[in-house]
Amino acid sequence: MRRHPRRGEAGREVTAASGTPTLRGAAVGRGIGIGLMYGLWKPRVLGAWRVPASGPVILAVNHSHNIDGPMLMGTAPRPVHFLIKKEAFVGPFDPFLRGIGQLKVDRTSADRTAITQALGVLENGGVLGIFPEGTRGEGDFVSLRAGLAYFAVRSGAPIVPVAVMGSTERRGRLISALPPLRSGVDVVFGDAFDAGDGSGLRTRKALDEATVRIQARLTSHLENARRFTGR
Repeated sequence: MRRHPRRGEAGREVTAASGTPTLRGAAVGRGIGIGLMYGLWKPRVLGAWRVPASGPVILAVNHSHNIDGPMLMGTAPRPVHFLIKKEAFVGPFDPFLRGIGQLKVDRTSADRTAITQALGVLENGGVLGIFPEGTRGEGDFVSLRAGLAYFAVRSGAPIVPVAVMGSTERRGRLISALPPLRSGVDVVFGDAFDAGDGSGLRTRKALDEATVRIQARLTSHLENARRFTGR
């Protein structure tokens, strides 16, 4: 992966013409996430050392609850730029989410702006967070969309699988849509891996094969995380 010509030696990013979010914004988001997630719940973070300390990386996260994204933002060892559905960018949340370095994506079409911005994050050596299932569900990685494979193969960035566990076990008494306050949530990071086959090809066949490899690795990580945490 070549260094971005506008990225400084200290790793600070500048906003590109395409609107690529800055590391500073994501760092602010991480700070907010740390305060909220550790203040409201009791995260147990396992394997965070597996996330590369520098350079581009994609965090592939299972998604079964609305707090999964914020939980990862507050527990990951590096600031994360998440691809978030455009429906979340309403009212005051629009400037807020943009301000903390998050990316709006239209899931109903090939959103070229979101794709360009996400690739820009990786080109700048940043961390891109993706829910590879595309939407909230069982959080078991059974149905993966092709976007994760595209970003991984196109950028060459390694993927780190992440399992967020415990967010759906019980409902809170005060706010039923959230886990009980001060309840435990496990965030388990897996080993980084390359999705491509080394050929550099980005054909439909190559992306389909990469998706199969990715799904196998993510499913294996989730199974290991369940055994390790007992959840």
